[in-house]
Amino acid sequence: PPGKKADHLGIKVQFIGRIDMGHGVHEGRPHYDFISLSKELSPPGTVYQSSTEIPFLFKGMDKEHESYTGRNVSVRYFVKVLVERKFLPPITKEADVWVQHIDTPPATNEAIKMEVGIEDCLHIEFEYQQKAYHLQDVILGKIHFLLVRIKIKHMELAVIRRETSGEGVAALAGHPSHQQHQSQSQNIFTETQTLVKYEIMDGAPVKGEVIPVRLSLEGIPADLTPTYTAINNRFSVRYFLNLVLVDEEDRRYFKQQEIVLWRRVLG
Repeated sequence: PPGKKADHLGIKVQFIGRIDMGHGVHEGRPHYDFISLSKELSPPGTVYQSSTEIPFLFKGMDKEHESYTGRNVSVRYFVKVLVERKFLPPITKEADVWVQHIDTPPATNEAIKMEVGIEDCLHIEFEYQQKAYHLQDVILGKIHFLLVRIKIKHMELAVIRRETSGEGVAALAGHPSHQQHQSQSQNIFTETQTLVKYEIMDGAPVKGEVIPVRLSLEGIPADLTPTYTAINNRFSVRYFLNLVLVDEEDRRYFKQQEIVLWRRVLG
């Protein structure tokens, strides 16, 4: 307060980069600090002014991971100021810093082409122009109906985010089914979230019909991130296109295909 002095045992500032797995299914587990820097700003003394500015600078830090807020894990960068006091806990204040990285385009970006179906009932071929997309990109493709002997009611296309977290996720990198591994490691959990879903066909298709696909990633209301693979061996974030066909008896036939997202611009 104005007119009053404040004695302290030293003032310091910290810069911390943290992977926090202490919420969601991991509640109570410790966090992991991959950056922890500290600077002494002031020796023990007395502050007389109601407002005091002390400059500081952290430089040359390799902020290797992007900031991320997920269902069961987060990556935080923050500045923390501590004012040590005699016989009392320190006064602390934190301020978050949001970190993003601009990626380089993938060296190769081949088209996705796959045939799927049910023997003697349904045979379709789907293709997307590429596998890797920047966060403002447009997914273009088409669905070919080569054989149709069941009554299809409509077709949907969804974008799915799959967050896998826990110690040792690197062992699951690239594995198509995490569910199979969860029984082997009770420390690894997968959260699947449908970010957006569109109906791309209404009514029964006929043999030879081609359905175009055009999906703008920039139009997805959720916060898209790049694909993260085994960040510090603690979590991964992967994205999938989920194609679903629904017949007149409401049976669902689906096929998932992983896509890779990368950041072209900040924001």
